[in-house]
This record gives sequence, C-alpha cells and structure tokens, in this order.
Amino acid sequence: MDILPKWAEVILIPLISLILSFLISALVIIAIGEDPIAALKLMIDGALGSTYGWGYTLYYATNFIFTGLAVSIAFHAKMFNIGGEGQALLGGLGVATVCLAFDWPHWSLALMAASVGAMIFGAFWALIPAYLQARRGSHIVITTIMFNFIAASLLNYLLVNIFRPEGSMDPATRKFSTGTHLPTLHEMLSAVGIPFSRAAPANVSFLIAVIACFFVWFLIWRTRLGYEIRTFGHSEHAAQYAGISSYRIIIISMVISGSLAGLMAINNVMGEAERLVMNAAEGAGFIGIAVALMGRSHPVGVFLAAILFGFLYQGGAELALWTTIPRDLIIVIQALVILFTGALDNLVRIPLEKIFVTLNSRPN
Repeated sequence: MDILPKWAEVILIPLISLILSFLISALVIIAIGEDPIAALKLMIDGALGSTYGWGYTLYYATNFIFTGLAVSIAFHAKMFNIGGEGQALLGGLGVATVCLAFDWPHWSLALMAASVGAMIFGAFWALIPAYLQARRGSHIVITTIMFNFIAASLLNYLLVNIFRPEGSMDPATRKFSTGTHLPTLHEMLSAVGIPFSRAAPANVSFLIAVIACFFVWFLIWRTRLGYEIRTFGHSEHAAQYAGISSYRIIIISMVISGSLAGLMAINNVMGEAERLVMNAAEGAGFIGIAVALMGRSHPVGVFLAAILFGFLYQGGAELALWTTIPRDLIIVIQALVILFTGALDNLVRIPLEKIFVTLNSRPN
C-alpha cells in the first residue's frame, strides 16, 4: 500500500522540491551580491507581467510540453529516452522538407502536412535505438545519447551542403513561403477582441501541444495499449507472462515518443523561425527530461512543469538584461530543480512518508 496519498505524490513532493531549489538559488544570488527578492520580482514581471512576457513564456513552454510528453511516454514503459534533442532536430528536418517542397496555399494545409513530416522523421530517429534495444539488447540511454550527436552532425551537413541557398553564408534553409505562416496568439486573440503582444512568438502550436497532452492522457490511461505500456513498465516479466510482447511495446513506445519530440519543430521551425537553422532544438530535448520528472510523467504535471521552465527561460533573459546576474544562473536553477525532483527525490519523500505515517497512526 502506498504511504503517501496521490495528491502528496503529484503535488506536494514536486512543490517542496521546487521551493528547496529556489531557496538554494537565492543563496547563490546573495553570494554574487544581488537581492534575490528583487531578482524574483524582475523574473515574474518579465515573464508573466505583460502579454509580451507571456508570449515568450508560452513559446518556450510549447517546446517543453512536446519534449516532456515524449520523455513521459518512454518513462511509462520504463525507458529513459534521452534522444529528444536529436528527434526534435530530425523533426525540424521533416518540417523543412515539407514546407520547402510546395508553395502552400494556406497555413492549415501546411500545418497538417508539416506535422506528419515532423512526426515521421522524429519517429524514425527513435525507431533505430528502439530496435537496437528490443532485438540487440543495446541500452536505450546510450543509443539515444549517441543519436543526438549523429542528428546534429547530419543536420549540419545537410544545411551546409544541401539546403543552404546558393550564395548564402548562413547554414540555414531559405525562408518558407507565406502560405506556411502559422497564426500567432496575437492574430488569434485579436480576432476575438483580446489584445496580445504582436512581437511575441507564441503561436497556434501551443494549442496543438495542449491537444497532445489530452492525447497522451487518453492513450496511457484509457486504452488497451496504454495499459500494456504501463504493465510493461511496472514489470517486464509480468507483462510477458500476460502475453504482452516486449518487442512490440518497446518499438511502439519509442516511436510515439520520437513522434512527440519531432512535433516540437512546428513551433520553433515553422512557427517562429520560419526556416530550419542550426541547433534549432536549443536544448529543449534535454529540458523535456526535467519536465517529465517534475511532472511525474502525467500530462497535467508535464503541462505545469513546462510553464515553469518557460517562466525560467524568459525570466532568466530579463535577469541577464537588467541585472549583473548572468543568464547561466538559470541553468543552475534548472539543474537544482532537476536535482531535487530527480536524484534527491528521497530527500523530500522519506521525511514526508514519516509525517504521514505518524498522522495516520494517531487515534481518531
């Protein structure tokens, strides 16, 4: 029987871990001669105090939702997919291939085709490590890490030698046609009379990320396949005894995971840059690991954790702009969040379990 109630597992432990990471971050800020309260206020104002800040926060969060969901799917099958970065890069290649192939008449058609391209390319890049683990016993952590570097090198070669326009020195594709322009939140909200910053890059792909959260929830907790994935994740031997193919679950889980990571590219490649550039993923594949850990691999938790990391990204940019606090401090805060929600989970869990055992043992 679980000692902690579900709400404590999902909400209380991550919240306490977050508070601890922020307290240690405050000590670091004090050590470099800055006021942590003023720094927090500046981060909140810069990330959440205007529609401009919200636009950037939601833009970053969109990337993290996709990659966090990708990692979560693999987690449920007890696999550690660290290849989200490479899968997102290949997803960008799929988006660029589709967007550059035709002169699209409308963004909706381009979005559907580009989404399919992103998912196919991302799924393919996850399929190879999945096959190697399922058939050859290669560890998924090692192969997915290696495939991140292979994806970056492959993209570098293609951008320099294949996709780069003639005469250009920039290792990037040409701009996509106007028919691929995704509506921004400014354009969408202005249509219903709600003002929103024109300069913010958040776009319709945020809504697609929310839909992806519902999809993952339905898949994992409302379908037979999701039940098989969770069963395999809890006990591979029990799953095999029940007639569940480990090969099938490994392949399907990683293909879905890679598809979600690849789908991130509709936000940053198609929605923001409107072309494919070097390092298009910008580390979002790795942040997805922290998002999945903090969100306990549940779509609602992933969504909230992605908003938090979007806040850290945008708030960190404001700190670097207006104070002497380096933006690298945000990496430190992110590392502390990962440390407490992942590696030091028992630091919070064990004392809480003792508290709940004591409370439950008291006579009514």
